[in-house]
Amino acid sequence: MDRDIVGPLKDMLRRYVRERLVPLEGEVAAQDSIPDAVRREMAEMGLFGMSIPESYGGLGLDMAAEAELAMELGWTSPAFRSLIGTNNGIGSQGILIDGTEAQKQAWLPRLASGEITASFALTEPEAGSDAASLRTRAVREGDVYRVNGAKRYITNAPTAGIFTLMARTDPGKPGAAGISAFIVEAKSPGITLGKPDRKMGQRGAMTCDIHFDDVLVPAANLIGLREGQGFKTAMKVLDRGRLHIAAVCCGVAERLIHEAVSYAADRKQFGQAIATFQLVQAMLADSRTEAYAAACMVRDAARRYDGGEDITMPAAASKYYASEMVGRVADRAVQIHGGAGYMADYAVERFYRDVRLFRLYEGTSQIQQIVIARAMLREHEAQAPA
Repeated sequence: MDRDIVGPLKDMLRRYVRERLVPLEGEVAAQDSIPDAVRREMAEMGLFGMSIPESYGGLGLDMAAEAELAMELGWTSPAFRSLIGTNNGIGSQGILIDGTEAQKQAWLPRLASGEITASFALTEPEAGSDAASLRTRAVREGDVYRVNGAKRYITNAPTAGIFTLMARTDPGKPGAAGISAFIVEAKSPGITLGKPDRKMGQRGAMTCDIHFDDVLVPAANLIGLREGQGFKTAMKVLDRGRLHIAAVCCGVAERLIHEAVSYAADRKQFGQAIATFQLVQAMLADSRTEAYAAACMVRDAARRYDGGEDITMPAAASKYYASEMVGRVADRAVQIHGGAGYMADYAVERFYRDVRLFRLYEGTSQIQQIVIARAMLREHEAQAPA
């Protein structure tokens, strides 16, 4: 994408976030839904297709540009980012990376325009971090696959038009080898949705269970028309997804720092603003330092991704550090607010709950540690003398 238009895009999004979305945060939290008008506005801005190539109707942003916009979106409630997140990430990237040209032409333009929403259906009641143990089955019957199983905590499932579904096609191959990826239309007979989940935070970001009962999926919807590649497809999309989440964490941290500094500068105790107290300044300084470090990590990893490097480890490190960082920043922001920080009238109370999820999805912090450590060991073995 032409780098000259990234700056104007970022400026436009910054104004939209702060003037339009921030004032809606309380309404979204209270109603647990995002106004339809906001969805239309974000679609008109092209935000549903940030990462989808221009040839398929998207903005065609590279990872570095996407990270900058994700940081801007992080300034407001994560629910707004979640609305477009699956279309730009795990819901579309599998089709983009491993799909056939016919599959790309059929679905990517509709995802880029926001006409439909994609959900990534991987997690199951008995398969979370151990995704290779999933039990949902897809059995070939002529020109269709018969799908049975259940998925859990699926983001945007209540409004999805398609699911990028991971299912086991070869029960004789344990683990990841027998898993395939499918494009499944949400209106297919046999699909039922569970009740919307009641979550600790991120109200307005919709998740629910999905049940597949003898759902017939055309064989033409097998991503890449190859069985046994689904888990590999899922892993490919995670590098970009983890960087996106890390960038959002950086944006949320900036909002929390803004709230903390503003409150500390205005709140008076002992006849002076609490911002003059050194222990409050220490908390502010720690938050600024950690947020700066996380943003540097994300930008470096994004640059490497765009340069074609293998960034599995840098992406995992960025997501791990940024998600843990924003949790600490949120905790300090509440502490600086004192009792007020525990009250729902203040944004930091809501963000404190919202950011907890960042350490869980797209791979828990513990999974990121494993990814990082294994990469280190592989590098060590590669460098060892023969």
